[in-house]
Amino acid sequence: MNIELLSKICKTPGAPGFEKLVRELVKKEIEPYVDRIEEDNMGNLYAIRKGKSDKKAMIGAHMDEIGFIITHIDENGFLRFHTLGGFDPKTLTAQRVIVHGKKDIIGVMASKPIHVMTTDERNKVAKLEDYFIDTGLSAEEVKEQIEIGNAVTREREFIEMGECVNSKSLDNRLAVFILIETFKKLHNQELPCDVYGVFTVQEEVGIRGANVSALRVQPDFGFGLDTTIAYDLPGAREHEKITKLGSGTAIKIMDASTICDSRMVRYMKKVADKNKITWQPEILTAGGTDTAGIQRMREGGSIAGAISIPTRHLHQVIEMANKNDIQSSIELLTNCLLELDSFDFNW
Repeated sequence: MNIELLSKICKTPGAPGFEKLVRELVKKEIEPYVDRIEEDNMGNLYAIRKGKSDKKAMIGAHMDEIGFIITHIDENGFLRFHTLGGFDPKTLTAQRVIVHGKKDIIGVMASKPIHVMTTDERNKVAKLEDYFIDTGLSAEEVKEQIEIGNAVTREREFIEMGECVNSKSLDNRLAVFILIETFKKLHNQELPCDVYGVFTVQEEVGIRGANVSALRVQPDFGFGLDTTIAYDLPGAREHEKITKLGSGTAIKIMDASTICDSRMVRYMKKVADKNKITWQPEILTAGGTDTAGIQRMREGGSIAGAISIPTRHLHQVIEMANKNDIQSSIELLTNCLLELDSFDFNW
């Protein structure tokens, strides 16, 4: 596994609406393996391989990570912000961030020190408005380098832990990595239909890029590619775990925004079993992915399913995934694209 590439993808900043650096990285990596590359006005990147038929298969992997946007700079240079994507406020405590102003500036998520809190304040649940960003710079320096509307991303190193990788932004840079590696495996192989690998934008704020790109592609078949919850942790009951690390890639059956096409689910299971790919079923009762846009944003809809990568500690800076599950995801997506003409998708 190309850990160096995965690390580079995870560390490249790209908050929703600010995906440019990730897009440039992907374009450079994928260009040798596709027939053409296109972009749209929103910033979605289309990597396209021609196939034997005029049918189209679309894979969606969003480039954006949860982040923040600066909303206010006070007279002392402290920064207020709004979230871009879903956050549990308590995960902000004691974290470093990067403010992407005229140049990148490190800041810390700060709040009232516990030493001067009242008893009630110590016992209350943290709220987003309790936090501000401290850059350590003077007000004059801050106002010279930073302005309202600048993006902010989280700062954290990528590391390996046993058979796992650990980093911020595995959601959804794992999918970006998997889609790139899939195109490498498909290089010089004949495809049954046209394949559109779409690196989408603004998924974390409402599947916006996937909606636009599916309207453009008009896919017959669709594959979402994203992380999912692995709640295989102390205190979790068996029925709450969703997926488990090390138990293989996950084949989505449904989430809160999509009921996957039952034909596609059957097909994906068949491909996994035929190729001896370890997999597990996924039913996620909250949350959604690009799969929803890929399935719905064309006349009559597409035959859509999704490959999900089990991930612990989602939407934190310590997201964790198993390398074998990542590899299984690459193998499943590759074989699903190669064998699309071998299955009867009639009802």
